[in-house]
Amino acid sequence: PGTREAYRTMTRIALPSVLEMALMSTISMADTAMVSTVGTDAIAAVGLVTQPRMLLLCIFVALNTGVTAIVARRRGEGRRADANLTLRNGIVITLILIAAIMLLGYPLSEQFMRLAGGEAGRTLEDATTYFRIIMLSVPVNALSMCICAAQRGVGNTKLTLYVNLTSNLVNVVFNALLINGIGPFPRLGVAGAAIATVIGLCVGFVLSVLSLFHRNSAGSFLSLSLRDAWKLDGETLKSVSRVGKSALLEQVCIRLGFFAYARIVAGLGTDPYAAHNIAMQFLSISFSFGDGIGIAGTSLVGQSLGRGRPDHAHLYGKIAQRFALIAALCLAAIVVGFRGPLVGLFIYEDTANAAYVRVLATQLMIVVGIMQPFQTSAVVNSGALRGAGDTFYVAVAMTLTVVVMRPLLSLAAIYVVGTRMGYGEMALVGAWCMALIDMITRMALMLRRYNGGKWHAIRL
Repeated sequence: PGTREAYRTMTRIALPSVLEMALMSTISMADTAMVSTVGTDAIAAVGLVTQPRMLLLCIFVALNTGVTAIVARRRGEGRRADANLTLRNGIVITLILIAAIMLLGYPLSEQFMRLAGGEAGRTLEDATTYFRIIMLSVPVNALSMCICAAQRGVGNTKLTLYVNLTSNLVNVVFNALLINGIGPFPRLGVAGAAIATVIGLCVGFVLSVLSLFHRNSAGSFLSLSLRDAWKLDGETLKSVSRVGKSALLEQVCIRLGFFAYARIVAGLGTDPYAAHNIAMQFLSISFSFGDGIGIAGTSLVGQSLGRGRPDHAHLYGKIAQRFALIAALCLAAIVVGFRGPLVGLFIYEDTANAAYVRVLATQLMIVVGIMQPFQTSAVVNSGALRGAGDTFYVAVAMTLTVVVMRPLLSLAAIYVVGTRMGYGEMALVGAWCMALIDMITRMALMLRRYNGGKWHAIRL
């Protein structure tokens, strides 16, 4: 394609996806800001839930990586029936996995929160309550994730934008009603935030399911019917597992790495962890931009390879990298330039520990700004490699950086450098600087693999 056409194609798919991810992150920030009205301990409590929850959901993320890659490839090959068969098989496997995850997660909620660093009397009780309620949403959450993954594979990012935006807006509305209690609604605090999340996920599930029962609507490459064959297909499962098994290795390893990193930071105390969680809200915004552009790259790379055009696949990946760099530089300027007012959105208390949290979070925002170009580049390049099915390399690179480098370097920063320089502020900033080193290394590894072009020849 010509330059203008190529950029237009990328924009058409990337813009809804970026809007979806960015708005979801913004709404998540609003969620945390609403919880912060309860106190800084509530911010820390909700933050403790994130990594254990993602660790349990990682098996669904891995499965959906395979679903997206295979559906994108079938879309490029024009094999609509096989794309729908892939989606049906993904749904059946998801239903089987749901029971196992709920049986593991719900009974062990308190143990997970203790392992994550919950502090009795400050964060443990609220974190356990939040986690238990969230676990009840696993069925609708997992199924909605699977359907949206398939829709992204065919490039239908407008639909996933609509589904997830509506879901999160419903979440925010019920946050306002249930956290502090408005009108007839009770004041439930952290539990209210969890209930609001579950309600939003249920709405998103209904919308995602309805999108598949319009077989004759314009542009509906994916559709479902109860009369379809729902039996598991060996060849389809083999194709999905070829991508998904490496993605599962990646997801398990990085979730363990992120869990370990969060636990190390939580060991500094509730106030530093609250500051860490505030900074993470803004880091998630930059991740959402990179992830949104990366989703477009995944879809276009997979479709191009399905058409037998690795040159097109490489071109779209390069365009995605350029989009990501522009977004990263803009975000870095905003995060660093307005770090004080941005952190102030999450601090409602006028207490000594709130002032301390504000100072720590403001310092971390500078590191967040520096991280932007490295994080977005790594996310976009890994997305392109996943779209090609090169998930094993991504898994190895993520394991090296997230599981090995980040925790070990963070321990050194906290217990060696931090202790000598005043253990507290410098220790937390040091841990974040080690995460920056992890991101720079990850970006270099992904970019090297992408430019090498070995992924052009992968068959799915």
